[in-house]
Amino acid sequence: MVPVPDSVAWRCGDLVFKPAGDRSRALWTARALDYAEDPGLRIAKPVRSLDGRWIVGGWSAWRYVAGATEHRCEETVLAAVRLHRVTAELPRPDFLAARDDLHAVADRIAWEEQDRPLPEAKGGRWFEILAPARRPVKLPPQVAHGELLAGLLFDGDAGPGVVDFVPYCRPGEWGAAIAAVDALAWGGATGALLERWAHLPEWPQLLLRAVLFRLAAHALDPRSTVSALDGLRAASREVSAVL
Repeated sequence: MVPVPDSVAWRCGDLVFKPAGDRSRALWTARALDYAEDPGLRIAKPVRSLDGRWIVGGWSAWRYVAGATEHRCEETVLAAVRLHRVTAELPRPDFLAARDDLHAVADRIAWEEQDRPLPEAKGGRWFEILAPARRPVKLPPQVAHGELLAGLLFDGDAGPGVVDFVPYCRPGEWGAAIAAVDALAWGGATGALLERWAHLPEWPQLLLRAVLFRLAAHALDPRSTVSALDGLRAASREVSAVL
């Protein structure tokens, strides 16, 4: 048994053991990734215990997926599109309504479902500048992964590895927009990335909601840094250019 780098998980052979934490979310994640299938993605699959349970003693087991996080921006956006196409029919997790962590609050602020003052020096000023450009988005909501740039695993030429699912209930293309905004802010991407995915429906508005989400989360986070905000400023400028 060896620890998984930069993780609270442990690996034993081809199995990875993770603390379940929030039981409702852990069960939903197991069901979601067990359901999802795409030939271009290496999706980690949960492993049941001998009596059929996915969580035993506060731990879940998963098939090991090789790789490490890398800033492969184009591949990450493509992975987001593929993942959300094969998870479009998943039900909305019941636990989302009760979430009150800063990312859940930032998501609601970005989508005009909640209002809260944001410190100007921590991203609130850019939020104020961009927010008036919001227009109604007519795409249907589904579960959307909100952390793909930091969560995918790459291993040579193999398809991206999906080992977790951070769910929100938004249009699937919003997950791709978050991946693109994160790539602009912290992954070294340029505005050309946004142009290459401009065929996605309501792309400018989804990019706007994605960058507003990140700005709000940064402003609410007491641990946020100046360097992270610098990246978000750069992403905000690129997004404003396509509105």
